[in-house]
Amino acid sequence: MNVLLWIIQILLAALFLFAGVLKLVLPLDKLTGPVAVPGLFLRFIGLCETLGGLGLILPGLLRIRTGLTPLAAAGLVIIMVGATVLNLRTGDLVTTTLTIVVGLLADLVAYARWKVVPLRGSSPDSALRSTTS
Repeated sequence: MNVLLWIIQILLAALFLFAGVLKLVLPLDKLTGPVAVPGLFLRFIGLCETLGGLGLILPGLLRIRTGLTPLAAAGLVIIMVGATVLNLRTGDLVTTTLTIVVGLLADLVAYARWKVVPLRGSSPDSALRSTTS
């Protein structure tokens, strides 16, 4: 299960890092889509996607604050819910399905890293467990 989660995390991180950096680097006139979204909001989403992508990988690799990985995944789920709502407004079934699948994968990572197979290392709740044991 741990290997499968790492594969999903790496794929999601690559997707969100690509999408996030693209939103941060491209000129705003190139980022227009079927639904009008303010440019500053697109930059904010790009920053959140970039940080979320890094949050899926770095805590586990560095073994520092590993409890942040499920939180990063949960934040990406919120972004994907918003993306799904916007895509539903356009009526594009393929893009809507893709955002739902990516959101469900991020949700799987959030739940599994929180409850099923937490990353080992320094995490926010590991200090709490050591003081209560």
